[in-house]
Amino acid sequence: MKNPYDIIKTARITEKAGALTEKHNQYVFKVDCTATKQDIRYAIEEIFKKKVAKVNTLQVTGKKKRERTANFGRKASWKKAIVTLKDGEKLELI
Repeated sequence: MKNPYDIIKTARITEKAGALTEKHNQYVFKVDCTATKQDIRYAIEEIFKKKVAKVNTLQVTGKKKRERTANFGRKASWKKAIVTLKDGEKLELI
């Protein structure tokens, strides 16, 4: 199994993620693109010592970025994981 710190890159602290935390006890993480749901569950349980109820994942496509010239590029694509913790569990991310 991979190192848990290689699987979980960062926690996403946004307004939408904050609303998910308050209403549904869900937390949003930026994870390794090759990580599976089982890998993410293992990493969260190892790093934070909390029980995970469910993991949802999605691929976020990088946006096109264009300068004022004809040259353009893309931002990197990445994978997002929405982790639901069991009742009574809570994470202190800040």
